[in-house]
Amino acid sequence: MMFRRSALAAILATAPGVALAHSTEDAPTGLQIELNTIQDVEGACRLTFVAENRTDSAIDTASFQTVVFDASGRVITFTLYNFRELPLDLPRVRQFDVKGEACGNISRVLINGLSSCVIGDSESEVCLKALNLSSRTDVELLG
Repeated sequence: MMFRRSALAAILATAPGVALAHSTEDAPTGLQIELNTIQDVEGACRLTFVAENRTDSAIDTASFQTVVFDASGRVITFTLYNFRELPLDLPRVRQFDVKGEACGNISRVLINGLSSCVIGDSESEVCLKALNLSSRTDVELLG
């Protein structure tokens, strides 16, 4: 029985298309921002983002002009989402509430532009130039 398990493990480890582990070399580069979840909370829709900085520098602060749209395409809110510090290669979770709105009414979130990106006491464009967006929800994240 032990031989069969070992043989099966060896076959799976070498089978094409079977990934057992990902190395950091396989991870995408840039500034990854994912809309991970949305949740209705006390008269608001809470947007939860996961951000990973895979650029060449720690980001001291990152703040984006953000527009939230309803299901008909109308602008609900235009605001700044401050992702604060984003250290290298460490995920950070940030939450923002869209007050007075149910999550079912939100269709898209647009990163409209960069308000601030500070690296080593200087403004930088890396937060926008290296930006990669994705969503695990039914709400689109665009930029």
